[in-house]
Amino acid sequence: MMKTWDERVDEVWAEASGDEVGDDTIARIDALAAERGVDDARAQFERGGARDSAGRPAEAVELYRHALALGLDEEHRPQCVIQLASSLRNLGEFDDALSVIRVEEELSADGPYRDAVATVHALILASSGRPAQGLSVALLALVPHLPRYHRSMTAYAHEIAELDG
Repeated sequence: MMKTWDERVDEVWAEASGDEVGDDTIARIDALAAERGVDDARAQFERGGARDSAGRPAEAVELYRHALALGLDEEHRPQCVIQLASSLRNLGEFDDALSVIRVEEELSADGPYRDAVATVHALILASSGRPAQGLSVALLALVPHLPRYHRSMTAYAHEIAELDG
């Protein structure tokens, strides 16, 4: 039985894990993406991910933006935004990264990627010279996972963010 497109993409990523992602992985992902064409959001997202993993964030950003403009499903949109914001952070484009991740924070508030979104948000803040605000975002993401102390830890998280003021 022939494997689905998703299964073949997953196979490339599984074989690339642990290795330095390079031109070979990019070529394999690009070949799979070509089957779906330049107007396929998922194909462009995967192409961006390959370049991102190979340490080519500027190329990844362009492809992630294209994928988002084409429209991704609820599973892949948050992943794409997380990876886009992370790449923008790596490029030192902190304001752009923050605006992208803050929009996703609202969209993913109840979704499975909310903690990953918060993690990237915290990293962007820390990298942009606002580590206390970053810590605050990270702590607020942890609060729902605590067995108790929700009220006090939420208050402390808001308090600590003021240290960057």
